[in-house]
Amino acid sequence: MGPERRILAFGDSLFAGYGVAQSDSYPAKLEAALRAGGINARVLNAGVSGDTTAAGLQRLAFTLDAQEEKPELFILELGGNDLLRGLPPKETRANIEAMLAELQKREIPVLLMGMRAPPNFGDLQDDFDNLYPELAAQYDADLVPFFMEPMVANPELIQSDRVHPTEEGIDALVDATKAAVKDALPDL
Repeated sequence: MGPERRILAFGDSLFAGYGVAQSDSYPAKLEAALRAGGINARVLNAGVSGDTTAAGLQRLAFTLDAQEEKPELFILELGGNDLLRGLPPKETRANIEAMLAELQKREIPVLLMGMRAPPNFGDLQDDFDNLYPELAAQYDADLVPFFMEPMVANPELIQSDRVHPTEEGIDALVDATKAAVKDALPDL
């Protein structure tokens, strides 16, 4: 399978594996899927339930400095809790931008997992929805436009809290994003 490819999955409860076993978290299942596809991936789970983009920004440097080796790819999945807490999209944008700037400074490629606001978010919906593609373009990051896309038409893939994916939902997320992860990995 070749040399080990280190991927750091940095996010909130969607990565931490809220309501499922650690072996069923998105990073664990992504690692298994990449390995099944011939990539010797080691996906490190740096998901913290409840994290906002501000909390992510606060722990970013510490998390990176704590790695034994620099990751070959950083998957950034944050913003959903900002949305749920009604934080202004300009704050979300500023925090994600600061994280992308730090990752760019450290020369770590990024795959940004985009989020979308629900239609009832009003005038701020466009501001929130557009920040992911705009920042990905500005910082030359790869982008999954809407990480939660598989859940939209399949409510049976969502836990009873109506927020977090079930084990089957995580399988759907991995299926929908593993090609983007593979494409975002730098060439050897």
